[in-house]
Amino acid sequence: MDYISALASSGTSFLAAGGGPSIYTQMFGSALIGLREGLETGIVVMVLVAFVVKTDRRDALKWIWAGVGAAIAMTLVVFLVIHFGTSTMTPLAAETIAGVASLVAVGIVTFMVLWMSEASSHISADLKSGMSKALLAGGASVLGLAFLAVGREGFETALLMVGYAESVSGGLWPLLGLVVGILAAIVLTVLIYRGAIRMNLSVFFTYTGLFLIVVAAGILTYGIRALQTVGWLPGLGNIAFDVSGTYDASSWYGTVLGGIFNVRPDPTVLQVLVWIVYVVVVTAIFFRRQRAGRRAVAQRTRTPDESPAPAEPTPERNPQ
Repeated sequence: MDYISALASSGTSFLAAGGGPSIYTQMFGSALIGLREGLETGIVVMVLVAFVVKTDRRDALKWIWAGVGAAIAMTLVVFLVIHFGTSTMTPLAAETIAGVASLVAVGIVTFMVLWMSEASSHISADLKSGMSKALLAGGASVLGLAFLAVGREGFETALLMVGYAESVSGGLWPLLGLVVGILAAIVLTVLIYRGAIRMNLSVFFTYTGLFLIVVAAGILTYGIRALQTVGWLPGLGNIAFDVSGTYDASSWYGTVLGGIFNVRPDPTVLQVLVWIVYVVVVTAIFFRRQRAGRRAVAQRTRTPDESPAPAEPTPERNPQ
């Protein structure tokens, strides 16, 4: 089989004919990712900063910002190395790497989304506890805590963006959209910190978590299609349905749905099955872990001594 011909005819390569998604679509999807991930990261930083300010340890702020800066640099390096590393490869090799990278990104992002679904209810308390210990250990420990707390979110963002950027184009527009989203998240974080706006973080993490699940499902189907194209997975010619006659992929809604969620008018059977299974299973686990996190918080807030009250002592009799 001529894989190069299949690559060109399938339309799934990031070098696909027709120009691919519009600049607006590429930026819009990545901006949403940047907004969600940036606001999540901003909340983490906000908790750390607020804690050291309230405990009158402003001297630790420089270590927090150093850790944040290091985590941001790490995120950019991971994204650029993986994303632009494919530009020096042949189309077949680049498609293979893009497909594998998409599957790896989905795996790690899924883990992080499920972790956050349970941890979001008590992450503030965990961060404050960790910062208390780090302050006692010294500046390097504070820097390390900030780096790990922000780097965890940043690494998730980098991998998610690799999968997204590979699925829409090979240029800089997705990265620019990510920056726009992050800047918007910074503004929102500052407003939240100063009390200008209020946000129900539990609701925020729930809806954005569900959004990320759908985005990851689209990236997963992109990876499946890419690996079908290069022959690693079967079923490239087994089309589940084709609505090209009624669904205009070049329209505004087609470019938005295609750019953000990888919706295409002619998915394969394997793509449809994988998408359904992923969304159903991960969403069910997401809500189950969220309920478990809330139960854990409820148990923490109970009075520490729930043992039966001791019997009242018998009053001593006055000696006669």
